[in-house]
Amino acid sequence: MELLYLAAALPVVLSLSWAKFRGLEYILINYRWVFVCFFLLPISVIYDVFYFVRNWIVFKLNSAPKLHDKKVQDVQRQVKQWASDGCQTQMCTARPGWMTVSFRQGLYKRTMRNINVNLIDILEVDTTNRQVVRVEPLATMGQITATLNPLGWTLPVLPELDDLTVGGLIMGVGIETSSHKYGLFQHCCVAFELVLADGSVVKCSKDENPDLFYAVPWSYGTLGFLVSADIKIIPAKKYLRMEYKPVHSFNEILRVFEEETKKKTGNEFVEGLMYSENEAVIMTGNMTNDAPSDKINSIGNFWKPWFFKHVEGFLRTGPGVEYIPLRHYYHRHTRSIFWELQDIIPFGNHPVFRYLFGWMVPPKISLLKLTQGETIKRMYEQHQMIQDMLVPMADLGSALKCFHKEVKLYPLWLCPFYLPNLPGMVHPKGDKDAMYVDIGAYGEPKVNNFDPVKTTRNIEEFVRKVQGFQMLYADSYMTREEFREMFDHTLYDKMRGQLNCKKAFPEVYDKVNKKART
Repeated sequence: MELLYLAAALPVVLSLSWAKFRGLEYILINYRWVFVCFFLLPISVIYDVFYFVRNWIVFKLNSAPKLHDKKVQDVQRQVKQWASDGCQTQMCTARPGWMTVSFRQGLYKRTMRNINVNLIDILEVDTTNRQVVRVEPLATMGQITATLNPLGWTLPVLPELDDLTVGGLIMGVGIETSSHKYGLFQHCCVAFELVLADGSVVKCSKDENPDLFYAVPWSYGTLGFLVSADIKIIPAKKYLRMEYKPVHSFNEILRVFEEETKKKTGNEFVEGLMYSENEAVIMTGNMTNDAPSDKINSIGNFWKPWFFKHVEGFLRTGPGVEYIPLRHYYHRHTRSIFWELQDIIPFGNHPVFRYLFGWMVPPKISLLKLTQGETIKRMYEQHQMIQDMLVPMADLGSALKCFHKEVKLYPLWLCPFYLPNLPGMVHPKGDKDAMYVDIGAYGEPKVNNFDPVKTTRNIEEFVRKVQGFQMLYADSYMTREEFREMFDHTLYDKMRGQLNCKKAFPEVYDKVNKKART
């Protein structure tokens, strides 16, 4: 009952002095789990069941390819209507900001012309000729693995959270622990289909409209509306043989991680979790169809410990080997949203909670965003960091020292990736391919007097200095000039000019800088 009164009083509370309501702050942080457990979790289950059944029926009936052209024509109709109305404001998708996995919501959606892009299906799986899966942009990673894995296929790079969409991973960025072999998600894509500012439909690949093909990744929907993508698929096996290697010194972390990443044979997957400045577990994995029954660990089962807690145990027990069902591995960080869920449900990894509520975990990130309110938003902004910074492997040591100095936030996620020297906004400086590392920092920094703006700007400055990149789903405090220094706009600017995008779409910077988000 107290929570009901609190909800009713919230608009009044927010208009009063923030310092006066420290008790409210405590309640909102420490008892948000009540709302999450008894409301958001059941709603999330209903949502997932509905879309699982819906997607299964659509795929079995093969109705998506028949409807795709009609849905694309509807996008074209809306864009042409925008032009007929005088191009009064720029365009963006009508998908609500709270539905994205990004921590923030775009303010720009309130002032731009919203175009409905209702494209959520898997269109085709070709396992014989081209070996590709053709999908619409709002198809999710969970949807794709549920379709491909039973057929014996998978994506070369399959980012781990279920709700990540193909469009977000192409227009933004996607990475997985196989990226040291295959590159980023965009490097596994072989063709795109877009609706342009004039309402026309164009297809592009490395051989057809190559400039547009290489300009689309990281463009955040500012060159056109993505309506389908062809993505390479590879044969899959039933299990992943996972080897855990605990290390207990800073220099050893760097040495083991780089050695395992650069091995010429084996190690299809490489990942590191740092639990302190001098402790980490480096994980390597290879797909297999054979697994000893006593070594199989189905980590995705709801009663199992959260994956990052399971991995931490190897710091005490020493090296280990186990076999994980492939789909469980791909979505190993989903149940705990990496380790963010422990800040919302502090007891979420307790065995009692896992057995009673674990089958409903995780709550949908979109619903968490929709229901967090201004107070929670402000608290997260002041006390939380959610960032992924991409730095050259050669600069990993100095980058980790920078993160330790600025935020002292653990665990840190380490994911190596190969970055080819191809045109576009993101490529190595110079003319050679390079190995990079994604450093993922999610949670509450432990440094004294954490300042989100100053701290993030310090890290951004370091990343620019080592010629790295910032993932753009999170808060960016760079100026336009600094943003252009980090990202190569040469091809992007050329395509915006050729496709008459200025009136139709904002620049990437105008969609991702902190002032454009709330």
